[in-house]
Amino acid sequence: MKQGTANILKSIFKSGIDAVHGYRTISASVRAAPEYVLIAGMPYYYRRFKKIFVVGAGKASFPMAQALDETLGRRIDRGIVITKDGHGGLLNSIEVAEASHPLPDMRGVQATRRLLYLARDADRNTLVFVLLSGGASSLLVAPDGITLKDKVAATSLLLNAGASIDELNTVRKQLSLVKGGGLARMFSPAQIVTLIISDVIGNRLDIIGSGPTAPDRSTPEQALNILARYGIRNKVPWAVLRRLEQKKGTAAHAVVRPRVRNLVLADNKKAVAACAAAARQLGIRPVVLTTSLHGEAREAGRLLASIAHDMAHSKRKTAQRVCLISSGETTVTVTGRGTGGRNQELALSFAMDIRNGDDISLLSAGTDGTDGPTDAAGALVDNTTLCRIEKAGMDPFVSLKNNDSYTVLHKAGALLKTGATGTNVMDIQLILIQ
Repeated sequence: MKQGTANILKSIFKSGIDAVHGYRTISASVRAAPEYVLIAGMPYYYRRFKKIFVVGAGKASFPMAQALDETLGRRIDRGIVITKDGHGGLLNSIEVAEASHPLPDMRGVQATRRLLYLARDADRNTLVFVLLSGGASSLLVAPDGITLKDKVAATSLLLNAGASIDELNTVRKQLSLVKGGGLARMFSPAQIVTLIISDVIGNRLDIIGSGPTAPDRSTPEQALNILARYGIRNKVPWAVLRRLEQKKGTAAHAVVRPRVRNLVLADNKKAVAACAAAARQLGIRPVVLTTSLHGEAREAGRLLASIAHDMAHSKRKTAQRVCLISSGETTVTVTGRGTGGRNQELALSFAMDIRNGDDISLLSAGTDGTDGPTDAAGALVDNTTLCRIEKAGMDPFVSLKNNDSYTVLHKAGALLKTGATGTNVMDIQLILIQ
């Protein structure tokens, strides 16, 4: 890809990331005054609260907590947030713990125990900030009636089967003490304000981070049906099935809603709007296709390539460049043994379907800076990528079949690496048509 084209796409992508960065999002929504803290326009008077706690989890929880740490300072009594390895740092009033993602580990379990220990000191005169962002489901870990090993096994099977984030969280909620409103129940009767950066299509509160402070709509029966739908009911550990069967027919817990305020402060729509504004500033006409892209990644890549091809031919009557923008979260059904992520698989599929004669380029990346179990955020491809892959002696069709998009895109020099971004609002695709 030409460097100028790559720089344009990276610049537009960065504008989207900056608009939903964890630090900026919290700083814009939480303001400290002498007598109260203003949270999204509502004052919470200090005289009503003897203690202020800050807890949370997610890939953006550190910059979110950093903003609160600077805003409230010594007014924060205690706090802990749990983030992904390499996404943390040091704060004055809030402990920052790192743990594994996307599969949980014992560090996540131990950090969650320390977080829940604070609930023992929470009462009606306690204000609790809960900071949630993408990744919280794997980082806030308190298995219910099963071992962590059993929970990891079930999660791995669902991930490899291509389960959606909604389906994954439905199962995880039924196997957790903190998900599905459990965290709110433990901190009740404290006043809870949950500040959220959403990584879920539609911003459903019961799905984001598996809804630790939201009423739970899911049931054990739904979890069992999901396991059956993907043909893994007989593959998950016996303890998982036993626990789900034990919970069948039990009534869902109700969160004490008058004491919980859930606020979605940033999502992929906000990021997409910022991308569109950045494109306009560069003299490029933005066209937002969707903020709900989902389904199999390689199929989404083919769909976007088809739309880009049609747009390339229809725009030949004008000289203005066009940027097609989409966002959402696709899935990958793992059948091979290669390495990659949903954005890399989407990008490889896209590159295989665009024609050499069309000046079309794509950036597809995770807004958190990671794509699958790799060090890449995604990829940058254009109408020359396929040629470069073949010159490297690799077969893109074989690579796609083996879920080995990372290797082939690396050989073509097409990987995009950003490092941790401080946010997570699913994925963004930018298609530049010259």
